[in-house]
Amino acid sequence: MAKFFMLALRVLKLAVVSSWLTVPAVHAADESVVVVGGTGADCIEDPGCVNRLHPDIPMAVSAEPGQTILFHTRDARDALGASAQQSSEPDSFSSDFGRVHPITGPVYISGASAGDVLKVTIVTIEPGPYAWSTGGSSGFVPGLVDGQSQVIWRLNRNYAETDDIPGVRIPNSSFPGIITTLPGRNEHRRMLEREQALAEAGGRVSLPLTDYADPEELCGPGGAVAQACLRTIPPREHGGNMDIRYLQAGVSVYLPCFIDGCGLAIGDLHYAQGDGEVSGTAIEMSADVWVTTELLNEGPDLSRGPHYEGSATLLDIPSRRFYAVTGIPVKNEGEIPPDMQYLQSDVTAGLANLSNDINLAARNAVSGIVDYIVKTYGYNRQQAYIIASVAVDLRIAQLVDAPNVGVTAILPLDIFNQN
Repeated sequence: MAKFFMLALRVLKLAVVSSWLTVPAVHAADESVVVVGGTGADCIEDPGCVNRLHPDIPMAVSAEPGQTILFHTRDARDALGASAQQSSEPDSFSSDFGRVHPITGPVYISGASAGDVLKVTIVTIEPGPYAWSTGGSSGFVPGLVDGQSQVIWRLNRNYAETDDIPGVRIPNSSFPGIITTLPGRNEHRRMLEREQALAEAGGRVSLPLTDYADPEELCGPGGAVAQACLRTIPPREHGGNMDIRYLQAGVSVYLPCFIDGCGLAIGDLHYAQGDGEVSGTAIEMSADVWVTTELLNEGPDLSRGPHYEGSATLLDIPSRRFYAVTGIPVKNEGEIPPDMQYLQSDVTAGLANLSNDINLAARNAVSGIVDYIVKTYGYNRQQAYIIASVAVDLRIAQLVDAPNVGVTAILPLDIFNQN
C-alpha cells in the first residue's frame, strides 16, 4: 500500500506542476505541446525526472505520435538546476556520483507496443545560460594529467567561453548525450547479469547504487528493486548515454521499444563535445529540448544499438582549418594500458606493439594532441585536456593495416581567438 501511495503521489505532483510549467514563446501558442520536467530543486524533487533505468519505472506523462514534446532537462551532475532556475554564474559546484545522470521523462508514447521502433526527431535545443566541464585522472587516458580541474562556461546561442581557459570560444553544437527508451524485463535481466559478470572479472562497470537514486521508491535505499536499477553511465541496446555529438537538431534517432509505451527519456545535454569526450565530460549544461516521435511497425534491426540519420553537414568539424595528430597501438615495454589490466595477461606487458588495438591508438592520439595544444598555445595540461574533450574529434583512419590500426585526433583551429 505504501508503494502504491508513493507512485500515486508522484503522478499527482506531476499533474499539479505541469499546469504552470512555462513554454518558450515560440511554442506558447501550441497547446498540444506535452511538457515534462523542470520543477523542484533537483531530480529527486522533480516528478518528471529519474536517474536510473528499470522496466518498473512509472511514466511521467503521455504523448501521441507526432505530438511535440518539450523536455526541461538537467545537467549531468544535477548541479545547475533546470535552465529557467539558473539566475547567476556558479563559482564552483560539487555533486555526488549517485546523482549522475538525471534524465527527463519517461514519456509514454500512446499506441506503442513492445517490438515497435520509435523514430525520435530532435526539433530544437535551447541551451541554458551556464555549463561546466571537468578534467583529470579519471578520463579516457588516466595519468595524462595530474589532479582534477573544473571549468565554468558562459553560454549564448553562438558560442561558449570561460575565464578558466581564456582565448577559446567553442561554437554551439548542442545535442543530448542521453536519449533512451526503457529496457524490457528480459533485456534488463541480461544487461544486469553481463555487467555484474564483467565487474567480477575486474572490468570497469558502474553497478547499481542506491545513493541519490530516483525514483526513490524503486531504486533508493530500501526500494522495491534497489539492487537492480541500472546506472545511466553506459549506452546499451535501448540507447542511453551514447554521447554522439551528431545528434543535433534536425537528426532523427531510431530507438527500440522494449515495453508498451516505449518510455522515452532525454538528458545529459552537451553544448559541445569532441568525438571521444576524453576528459570524461563535454560542456555539460541544462537545456530545453523539443522533439517529435513516429512509430514504425517495420523498423530497422536495432538488436546491437540505435540508428540515426541527418544532414551530412553535421559530420564536419566546426572550423575552416584544423591540425591533426595520429596514433598507432605502440607502448613502452613493461606497460599495461589501464583498460587492459583486468585481463591479467602475461603477454601484454612484454610487448611494445599491440595488434589492431584501436583503444591504444586513440590514447596515443589524445596524448599527442594535448602535447601540441600545450606547446603551441601555452595552456597547461589540465586546460589542454579539457579543450581536447570538448573540441577534438577522434576518427578512425584505418582498421586493416595490421598490426597498426590508426586513429587521428583533429583539433579545429578556429576555436582559438587569442593573438
